[in-house]
Amino acid sequence: MTHGNLLEPPETRLPEDTEAQAELDAGTNATEVAARHPTFSAAWARLGELALESGEVVAAYAYARTGYHRGLDALRKSGWKGFGPVPWNHRPNQGVLRAVAVLAKAALAIGEDDEYDRCHQLLADSDPAAVEATGLA
Repeated sequence: MTHGNLLEPPETRLPEDTEAQAELDAGTNATEVAARHPTFSAAWARLGELALESGEVVAAYAYARTGYHRGLDALRKSGWKGFGPVPWNHRPNQGVLRAVAVLAKAALAIGEDDEYDRCHQLLADSDPAAVEATGLA
């Protein structure tokens, strides 16, 4: 019997939301997906990414903040205690991690350097692969 590293919490893996993910994957407008599935962080992250691409930094910040908070709620429901690994390679985790990255980028754009640093650190602590995958490296 193995016990793993008892000093580090286990990985947190969010449950899949197959319906919401299928809608987003099928190209359904992210606004519609977020309205039907308001706890689905990936929709909020997508809205934030689109807003950033359009130069709408404040809107990106607001969308990302929503995805971030919804994602933290989901992580806590899944046993996360505010620290520990949240693996990027588990697709259901990517929505919240993308929302954190968008929040970091938008925060930097509006001069919220402390917010950027916190978000960057959260991503790095969750999974260094998330930093690279989201372009915060």
